[in-house]
Amino acid sequence: MSVAVVVFAPSCNRSGVITAPNIILDSETGIYTIKSGRELVIAPEYESAEEADFKWTLSGEVIGTSPSLHFMREEAGQYFITLTVTNEVGQDLEEIRIDVIDLEIPYVSISGDKSLLVTQGTVVDFAATVRENTLETKLVWSCNGIQVSNDTTYRFTAQECGEYSIVATAANEDGTSSDEVKVQVVDPSDIPFEWEFSSVELHTVEQRRMLISPVKVGDTTGVEFLWFQGGQDAPQKGTQSYIFSAGDAGDYTVVGSASFYKGEQRITLQREFKVTVFAEGAHYRAATGSSSADWNRVYEYTPAPGQFINETRTGGFNGTQTTPEAAIAYAEARMSETNKKGEPSPNFVSLGGFGGYIVVGFDHSIDNSGDYDLGILGNSFSGSSEPGIVWVMQDENGNGLPDDTWYELAGSETGKEETVQNYEVTYYRPTAPMMPVQWKDNLGNSGEIDYLKQFHRQDYYYPLWVESDSYTLKGTCLSARNYDASGNGSYWVNVEYDWGYVDNFSPVDRLTDGANAGAAANANHFKISHAIDFECQPVNLDFIDFVKVQVGVNAKSGWLGEVSTEVFGFYDYNMKK
Repeated sequence: MSVAVVVFAPSCNRSGVITAPNIILDSETGIYTIKSGRELVIAPEYESAEEADFKWTLSGEVIGTSPSLHFMREEAGQYFITLTVTNEVGQDLEEIRIDVIDLEIPYVSISGDKSLLVTQGTVVDFAATVRENTLETKLVWSCNGIQVSNDTTYRFTAQECGEYSIVATAANEDGTSSDEVKVQVVDPSDIPFEWEFSSVELHTVEQRRMLISPVKVGDTTGVEFLWFQGGQDAPQKGTQSYIFSAGDAGDYTVVGSASFYKGEQRITLQREFKVTVFAEGAHYRAATGSSSADWNRVYEYTPAPGQFINETRTGGFNGTQTTPEAAIAYAEARMSETNKKGEPSPNFVSLGGFGGYIVVGFDHSIDNSGDYDLGILGNSFSGSSEPGIVWVMQDENGNGLPDDTWYELAGSETGKEETVQNYEVTYYRPTAPMMPVQWKDNLGNSGEIDYLKQFHRQDYYYPLWVESDSYTLKGTCLSARNYDASGNGSYWVNVEYDWGYVDNFSPVDRLTDGANAGAAANANHFKISHAIDFECQPVNLDFIDFVKVQVGVNAKSGWLGEVSTEVFGFYDYNMKK
């Protein structure tokens, strides 16, 4: 708005009367937009300003005294400027707003690890993601400095041994960014054979089976595996893994060997394991009169990336959750919230995409009653089920920590052809803020956790407390049942499963017919007697001490984002029946 201050006095303009100056902006709204680091020139037209004084002020500071203003700022934001033009009889003022917006740098990220070791003849498919922007952007791939593709993907064939630099570069008028993967191509005979285990000191409970399995293993073609358990007459041929069948309580030794030829040389790797077998019930903790039905401690909270992770509004984070300990404290605080009357009113803890998990314990052992023993709170309702797999553990070694054997609780999808056991997804840290999170699985698939800027604008959906640039989550994966009911992406339905999963609108284990239309916390219930081992065989557990919930679907529902289990709390249902 122009405000003229006029002093009536003689003038010497064409009409013979001196008049106050008049500012004519080249913007009807008085609002200008410029990108950070760029120069904006505001050059109004003026009337009766031949001998006027000009003053541009920002927050009380004079930033210009010329008819035009040259303005540049690095920091995005709104800047309010007053232009005052004064002559001997009066003045005119104009309020101007300059919106400085961020540059739309086309940050690019190549999916997967940034360093690869492959053998000759290997074909590697690379895919790049560019952060969303409104500008025309070009993507170029190069291999050792030679341009090889303009597509979003590039197929590299390892023809000759050597080192290769694969670079994806995205460019638009605001800038350029690149991401690089180093690839070393070697002769197959130069690849060392790996056969590594997370620990050589193991434990279980008498009369149970335990799988001794490597966490890293090379190509097993032509490799002979032999296993020897103390008490056996001779080694037994087997595979890279070994099933240990526990007898009575005590200490056992298991020795495994892997033999193969490198040229004419026979090489043998040997691994020796000490297995401690504990008596059933040796570390049982009976409930007392002071025991609580509810969980009493969160031991681990490792979600997959997701729209509520690091989110400071509905997600409840505050930006200080940069360590695993702080993340655990966050989860404990959320599930311990109360209302104004001091009554329990737990809030949700999101587990992100597939594999995200939380581990809790109790102040006593939970008995296997043969019926429902556990209650776990989610927020499912009709058309909104985000199933979480339940795992249980006994404190086999009695140290009070969940470092023993996890057993899955079977559900309605256990054993079905479309259910994948031992599924793994690796998530990769984005190269810049406000980008999707890329993932690859152990079946050769890849994808992204979408960045939903219309709803959740925290910089990263990748957990702030995960220090590594990638991490892998494992578990059982159910076949997704979500679908677009509208046909145009506006209405997605996450269909329920029959029974056996958290945050699932089950007609069986919710033990209620309530519709829960308000998406309040409501429980699914579980039987310890449904515990199964690594081959989906029943396991008899008299009691359990720890519970883990793991997101059981790798899927996303359009604008709703990733299918993500939410938990509100855990309780010993035996104490509430």
